[in-house]
Amino acid sequence: MGSKSSKFSTLVRVGYFSRAILYCVLGLIALTSAGRISQGTNGIFDAIEEFPLGHAILWLMVVGLLAYALFRFASTFFDIENQGSDTTGWAHRIGHAGSAIGHLALAFSAYQFATTGSDNGGGAQDAASGILSMQFGGAALGLLGIAFFATAFFQAKKAVTGSFMNRISPAAPSQTRLLGGIGYIARAVVFLVIGWSLLKAGFMSAGAGQIKTLGDAVAALAGEGIAFTLVAIGVLAFGIFSLVLARYRTIPEMNLNGRVPKFRS
Repeated sequence: MGSKSSKFSTLVRVGYFSRAILYCVLGLIALTSAGRISQGTNGIFDAIEEFPLGHAILWLMVVGLLAYALFRFASTFFDIENQGSDTTGWAHRIGHAGSAIGHLALAFSAYQFATTGSDNGGGAQDAASGILSMQFGGAALGLLGIAFFATAFFQAKKAVTGSFMNRISPAAPSQTRLLGGIGYIARAVVFLVIGWSLLKAGFMSAGAGQIKTLGDAVAALAGEGIAFTLVAIGVLAFGIFSLVLARYRTIPEMNLNGRVPKFRS
């Protein structure tokens, strides 16, 4: 494997590791600290900074979440996971774009928290306000909401079919299928909440302040009783599953001229 491919693979694995930290911390906060979950994404990063070497972990997450977002953008525009260009293939790829944008927003929030100690509770909302001020900005946010709905649908489909196992090494732990199934269902619910907030902001004039990021979406479910608890458990399971992916995910190779060839699951 060439050096470009090795660096590409390493960055993607760092991305999965960062995602694992994010979801594990979010799940634990949701299950143990009602006050902190109400802080949304700020509460997640605040908890991480309290870890030993927490500030360094935040910077690792900035790099990792950015790397993961770029990986998903590459999945969208270069079809590195061979989804194809038919209707179903583009639906998958648009879902990857929604995931990329969501993780890019999280990387920016982590950066703000690492540099200032807070993302000011409105990084995503400020960006959305800028989009809404543009011509057709509302339509753009609404379409992004639809992308998150598409992502949620395919997350749920993965949970049911177990298709995600096609891109995981056979050496992965035997519990991987169960963890992934539980995690993807929870993630689908969270993405539906985010997508709905974007649709309301874009098409129903609800305002940018209603837009929810990952932590905000889980916090929004806090009054739903057992449903909230199940989602919190699922989010934690997805974090543990992401740790497995950081080690056992099959990463497409990058060849020496810089292109990423397609691979089949």
